[in-house]
Amino acid sequence: MTTTTTSSTNSAPTGTAGRTNTVATNAVLAGFRIVAGFLFLCHGLQGFGAFGGIDTQGTAVAFLEWPGWWGSLIELVGGALVALGLCTRPAAVLCSGAMAYAYFVVHQPTALFPLQNMGEPAALYSWIFLLIAVLGPGRYALDTLLRRRREPAAGTGS
Repeated sequence: MTTTTTSSTNSAPTGTAGRTNTVATNAVLAGFRIVAGFLFLCHGLQGFGAFGGIDTQGTAVAFLEWPGWWGSLIELVGGALVALGLCTRPAAVLCSGAMAYAYFVVHQPTALFPLQNMGEPAALYSWIFLLIAVLGPGRYALDTLLRRRREPAAGTGS
C-alpha cells in the first residue's frame, strides 16, 4: 500500500487585503498586549497603596509579605514589561503563573466557581497572559525593534 502525502504551505495572503489584515492583526495584538499589561500594572500599583490601595484607604501590602507583596511586584514589573513588549514571553509566562497561583491558592478554596469565589480577574489574567506568551509580542513591541537592530542588514554579507 502506497501512501501519498501532500504538503501544503501556509503562505501569507497577497495583495492589499493581505497587508491590511496583517496590519490590523498586528495593531489589535499590540493594543491587546498594551491594555492587558497596563491594567495588570495598575493592580500592582494598588498593592503598593495607589488607587485606594488594598482597602480603599490607601493601605499597601506589608513589605515582603507572602504572597501579596510579591504578587504586587510581579503585577507591576510584569505588567510594565508586557505593555512595553520587552521580554514579553517570559514576563507573560510569569504573570500567567502568578494569576493561576492566585486563583487556585487564594480564590478556589472558598468556592468552586469564579463567580462564587471572586476569582474571575485572576482566571482571566492567567489565560490572557498565557495567550500573549504563546502569540508573542507582535510587530509593534520593543522586543521586535531590538531584534531587528541586532540582525545584520539583508544583503550586506555580514
